[in-house]
Amino acid sequence: MGTVTIGVSIAVPEPHGSLLQELRAGFGDPAAHGIPTHVTLLPPTEVDAARLPAVEAHLADVAAAGRPFPMRLSGTDTFRPVSPVVFVKVADGAEACARLQKQVRDASGPVACELVFPYHPHVTVAHGIDEAAMDRAHEELSDYEAAWPCTGFALYEQGADGVWRKLREFPFGSAVVPPQAGAPRDATLPAS
Repeated sequence: MGTVTIGVSIAVPEPHGSLLQELRAGFGDPAAHGIPTHVTLLPPTEVDAARLPAVEAHLADVAAAGRPFPMRLSGTDTFRPVSPVVFVKVADGAEACARLQKQVRDASGPVACELVFPYHPHVTVAHGIDEAAMDRAHEELSDYEAAWPCTGFALYEQGADGVWRKLREFPFGSAVVPPQAGAPRDATLPAS
C-alpha cells in the first residue's frame, strides 16, 4: 500500500480562511492555493497507508474527549531568522491548541513524533518567499483580527501534487463553547 503524508489541523473558517489564503497568494507564496488556511496540530508526517484506520480511531478518541474553545487571531509575528515564516498570531486558544497537539502526538498513539521546533500555534501567511514580500505580509496583516468557536479539527493528506486535501473531520464531544475572553460570564459563543 505504501506511505502517505498526513497532517492534522484546525481549519480557519470562512470568510477568514479564503481571505488569508488569497492574501498569502498575493504576497507571492506559491504554496498558498495548495494549503488550506489552518493552525497545525500535527505537521506533515509520513505514515504507512495501512495505519490510516488506526490514526483515524486515535483522532476520534482525542476529539471525543475534547471540548470546543474560543479561537481568536490577532496581529502578526515571524519565526525569522530561524525559519522563513510570517504568521498571524493565535491570541486566544493557544493553550487549547497546545494540549490538543500533545494528545494527537501522544507517545502511545499511531502518530507519535518529535517536533523539529517547539510547538507554537499560528496561521502561516508567508513562507519561504523573498524578504521584501515577507516584510509586506508582516506589515499588511499587523492589525488583522478574526474570532470563531473551534469545534473540532481535521485529518488531511498531501497529494503527489503538493495539495493538502481533507480526509475527515473530527468534531469535539461537546457542543458547548466557553465564552470568549473578556465576554460576560453567562455569554457563550454558538457552536457552528
